[in-house]
Amino acid sequence: MAKGSDAVKKFVGSDIDIAQAVYPEHAYDVREIAEKLSIPDKYIEQYGKYKAKIDYNYLNNELKDKKDGKLILVTAITPTPAGEGKTTTTVGLADGLSKIGKKVVVALREPSLGPVFGVKGGAAGGGWAQVIPMEDINLHFTGDFHAIGAANNLLAAMLDNHIYQGNKLNIDPRKIIWHRCVDMNDRQLRFIVDGLGGKANGASREDWFDITVASEVMAILCLSKDIDDLKARLGRIIVGYTYGKDSEAKPVTAGDLNAQGAMAALLKDALKPNLVQTLEGTPSFIHGGPFANIAHGCNSIMATRLALKLGDYVVTEAGFGADLGAEKFLDIKCRFAGLKPSAVVIVATVRALKSHGGVSKANLGKENVEAVKKGLPNLLQHVKNITEVYKLPAVVAINAFRKPGEADTEAELKVIADECKKLGVNVALSDVWEKGGEGGTALAEEVVKLCAQNKENDFTFSYDEKASIKEKIEAIAKKIYHAENVNILPVAQKQISQLEKLGMDKVPICMAKTQYSFSDDPDLKGAPAGWTLTVRNIKISAGAGFIVALTGDIMTMPGLPPVPSAEKIDVDNTGKIYGLF
Repeated sequence: MAKGSDAVKKFVGSDIDIAQAVYPEHAYDVREIAEKLSIPDKYIEQYGKYKAKIDYNYLNNELKDKKDGKLILVTAITPTPAGEGKTTTTVGLADGLSKIGKKVVVALREPSLGPVFGVKGGAAGGGWAQVIPMEDINLHFTGDFHAIGAANNLLAAMLDNHIYQGNKLNIDPRKIIWHRCVDMNDRQLRFIVDGLGGKANGASREDWFDITVASEVMAILCLSKDIDDLKARLGRIIVGYTYGKDSEAKPVTAGDLNAQGAMAALLKDALKPNLVQTLEGTPSFIHGGPFANIAHGCNSIMATRLALKLGDYVVTEAGFGADLGAEKFLDIKCRFAGLKPSAVVIVATVRALKSHGGVSKANLGKENVEAVKKGLPNLLQHVKNITEVYKLPAVVAINAFRKPGEADTEAELKVIADECKKLGVNVALSDVWEKGGEGGTALAEEVVKLCAQNKENDFTFSYDEKASIKEKIEAIAKKIYHAENVNILPVAQKQISQLEKLGMDKVPICMAKTQYSFSDDPDLKGAPAGWTLTVRNIKISAGAGFIVALTGDIMTMPGLPPVPSAEKIDVDNTGKIYGLF
């Protein structure tokens, strides 16, 4: 049987139609994918025929001295309703690199059920640039998120039980900062009162749920280097504070509750990277999935490190626009893991740039060079951040739109290329949605050339982690978001003072901010100037090893839209899923 998408007649359909044309009939057995990477059989743990986990002992025992491949980060402009196709470009670029003879591995995040059933959709790519089995990847996959939710909620249960059983640690229920989570968009759980029904049912208190991808346990799993590091990080989670004035209250940790061992036991298998494939049979690690607007937005360090040991080129992505995902990838993940990207791809579409230029969604299909020019400052600001702040080589990928009557025009494409060249950055057209790897070869060749020309780039962080909390927030706000001022509200100022007294301030910052604007106001499009970033809350994620600064109206539990995607998803009597994108 012929394998991969080349064995299937190319047609245009929905993402799931295209994926099901290849999977399972023309997909490779996952052991064949592992064989491409020379992974010994003893380290492969199959989840059916097309999914597997790779034992982390392979990375830490046998590959630790092997030279790393080149790391390519794919990011994008500020998201718009028109769509940018960052994951699609990531997958298509990897297939394109494979087409030109490179040994390449993809490293992506796992999708959350929240956006899958909500409005955003999944995270498995699109068209002829997808990872498969896309239904499994978007729905449950290997159970990692359920394990993370269970570990999170075990800690919450042990915390409340400790208070119920006598509270030897003197925990103040009013100062509990650990909350339960569920991997679903459920606004009803944002603010709740629990422990009702009398003393036998616990102590009544105000509480709330976070979505699983915002849980610190998710961040910890993605930042852990091995099982021992995982346990140590879990033990450092701060769940609340003792009774007493703020200046006297002491932090209480998961380690104080003796919870880290049981939590690690639940996460033992979730820590192992998941191996799947693209439609064209390119090996893909899909592991971990923190959101980039409320968390750090990158796949796991273990999956990225494993990919770097096994491939000459590794293509990975970070969530949302470069101001969020790329900033956190570079300032948090690269700092913790000692990574140095070889190149950055910044994805844009002509339609998205017209959206930033003020064109309504209904009129995006009409040629409008002036609107492209008006929207370009958003792209150019992202480019400058990557090349001037982080000092990394970059290429702009224009994700082509080919729908008859609404296709990108030569005049629109030319103005983008001309403006990017003024910054010393080339533009490559990407046709991966329509053509798969074949449509990504031009971008692939540009990336290879960029890596060869910049073998030793001058990658630098946007701030020194030893600076004060305020200085780090201001560095991100002014260098990356291009804010004029920063307003840290009194509540956040008080929280900063407490962290400084506890000696927990010399760590990276994870900004929680809207993905729809450089600013903290989702309605400010393009490249806004003269605005002030407002920080309303500061919290420590001691296990993850960073401080979270919450800005604007960002929430850690999203809600469903008026017509959620869940209404269109179904399964027939053979078990075949449809309506999934």
